[in-house]
Amino acid sequence: MYAVIKTGGKQYRVAAGDELRCEKLPGAVGDTVVFEDVLLRSEGDSVVVGQPVLENAKVTGRIKGHGQGRKVLVFKYKRRKNIRKLRGHRQAFSLVRIENIE
Repeated sequence: MYAVIKTGGKQYRVAAGDELRCEKLPGAVGDTVVFEDVLLRSEGDSVVVGQPVLENAKVTGRIKGHGQGRKVLVFKYKRRKNIRKLRGHRQAFSLVRIENIE
């Protein structure tokens, strides 16, 4: 059994027991999180697709931790003008363990 959920502007395929690394969610470590935007659910051979989301479907998980991703360097320059900018960015994320698909 698996489902496709939407969180943080992205879509993820999840199953019970999976660990999901998604955009940072509000809440502390150990809190329960409910994803209500379930786009698709599959049990065996039957697949149910929402238009755009499924009614009465939710995916629950537990926050295992928060962190930041690897640094991405952003370098901007204009040729022949001696203009250069170097910036770094680290995206915040939450690590969620999927517990149940309803």
